Amino acid sequence: MTKKIRTLSVRNIPRFSLRDYLLLTIGALVSAINVDLFLAPVNIAPGGVSGAAIILNEFTNWPIGLVMLVLNIPLLALGFRYLGRFRFLVRTAYVVTLFSLGIDLLARWLPPDGLTDDLMLNALFGGVVGGIGSGLIYLGQGTSGGTGILGRLMQRRTGIPLSQVYLFTDGGIVLVAGLAFGWEMALYALIALFIWGMAADQILEGPSVIRTALIVTDQPEEVSRVVFEHLILGITAWPARGMFTDSKHTVLFCTVNRPDVNALRSVVLKVDPNAFIVIGHGHQAVGGMVGRNASSND
Repeated sequence: MTKKIRTLSVRNIPRFSLRDYLLLTIGALVSAINVDLFLAPVNIAPGGVSGAAIILNEFTNWPIGLVMLVLNIPLLALGFRYLGRFRFLVRTAYVVTLFSLGIDLLARWLPPDGLTDDLMLNALFGGVVGGIGSGLIYLGQGTSGGTGILGRLMQRRTGIPLSQVYLFTDGGIVLVAGLAFGWEMALYALIALFIWGMAADQILEGPSVIRTALIVTDQPEEVSRVVFEHLILGITAWPARGMFTDSKHTVLFCTVNRPDVNALRSVVLKVDPNAFIVIGHGHQAVGGMVGRNASSND
């Protein structure tokens, strides 16, 4: 009778990255400070396990960080079982532990009543600072556990888009917060939750610093030459056909920095007054030809 020897694949061993763990550490500490300074003092509970812990703290006086840690234990077990085992567990457990303990330990040195008693300021800054913390954690290839784990599990099981799942999980906690603290506080929590997502996106993707340009023209050679001479931008071209007129055109594509959008429009229309120009938003251009202003895939 032969025994099966289960080997641990190299792919399942979590890799240590100093940069990632530095981001995870800073993100977890920023998130802990956010709870202590802006959310807990005024009972703003914008979803997540931290929101549930704030609600429980109001009625039981149990430490918020300890409650978060206890609530996260079964969620971590589920995540370990269904979301990647050790690759998932190590970083998430690190963030959850640091985040939870940080709330209770840092509270000893931070103002117990926060920085202000203005609810709107607490909601706004709670959303911004919380989003920064979450964004740093995501950049470090980690998660803060909590309803994020539950949301991903529900998404896998049901196929519902993740954004809708988060609406159910976090929205449910905001609903409970409304019942516990009043509906005005629930509205402030929704403001914080909305800004939280926007701030996290800014940290993850950065500000929209470039523009993408699509130019439909019948003079591609002349337009490309003038754009390169004036703005030093690489251009990619492909043939196109007008579906209404059945006429052939050429589509040019390039990226351009925001201050140069008007200059691009001007030089293109000077060469081809009938050109059709569409300017879009871009967060980052990587690779390709790098000119004075932006990158292109030419």
